[in-house]
Amino acid sequence: ARPVPGGAQLRIPGISPFVTPNGDFYRVDTALVVPKVDANAWRLRIHGKGVTRPTTFTFDDLLRRELIERNITLTCVSNEVGGPYVGNARWIGVRLADLLAECGVRPPSKGGPADQLVARSVDGMTIGSPVDDVMDGRDAMLAVGMNGQPLPFEHGFPVRMLVPGLYGYVSACKWIKDIELTTFDAYDPYWVKRKWARRAPIKTESRIDTPKPFARPKAGTVMVAGVAWAQHRGIDKVEVRVDDGAWQEARLASEDTVDTWRQWSFPWQATSGGHTLTVRATDRTGRVQTAKRTQTIPDGASGRHSVVVTVD
Repeated sequence: ARPVPGGAQLRIPGISPFVTPNGDFYRVDTALVVPKVDANAWRLRIHGKGVTRPTTFTFDDLLRRELIERNITLTCVSNEVGGPYVGNARWIGVRLADLLAECGVRPPSKGGPADQLVARSVDGMTIGSPVDDVMDGRDAMLAVGMNGQPLPFEHGFPVRMLVPGLYGYVSACKWIKDIELTTFDAYDPYWVKRKWARRAPIKTESRIDTPKPFARPKAGTVMVAGVAWAQHRGIDKVEVRVDDGAWQEARLASEDTVDTWRQWSFPWQATSGGHTLTVRATDRTGRVQTAKRTQTIPDGASGRHSVVVTVD
């Protein structure tokens, strides 16, 4: 990956680091015991509807291929507004679209018969992704490394899938062992059977990292700061509102790519008393983060994050 721009990491105490360390990266899955897969025995099978050349790959097969390195922010669909289930890492892996193309797969937009890719994990999890999204040129990959290290067991060793712009439950299969091309009409994966949406692009969101809820900052200049994300669209603007006042534009940190979150900051001239700070983001399509509050089910929470503080 290209170097991260120097201005992507703001030097503000309390803000989330631009790159989330492996040990701090969120983990959400259904595995009661983390699978410990032997990479030498691991196999990945690609088969199904429209696959003209079914193929099985070994771990060494993947490592012998050209590997790409990309910074990509992942988000869990169960993340509440302002929640912690989002993180940014530097991933190393193989382009998934290239593997699929070698197996004869064509996306529906180019006449292919399969519109859903079902990934299966060694622990039985099934995750369905839109084939068009996986093959539209974005950096969808089978990852083997995370932040310069082999993929940790907790994050899917030896191989996991990820697709920028899609929530994890429709894209980020850990401990992957099988990819089947099928249709949305023919098969419902694990979470869809439990009433979650079949398709789930990540919503435009933002979060206040500092000050924390119920903080007691001193009157004067208080730095309000956090992160905003709209993977595969990018963030164009972040605004902050104090109480019921006008929206005021925050300063954006440098952008790495449209697939990573973006830090922001706002110097607030704080006055004594209780105050509510609210943030909203605008993505590159011009879509403003909605104020409408929704639950995480069926396709991710929406709403605007706010914190209440008391200025001394």
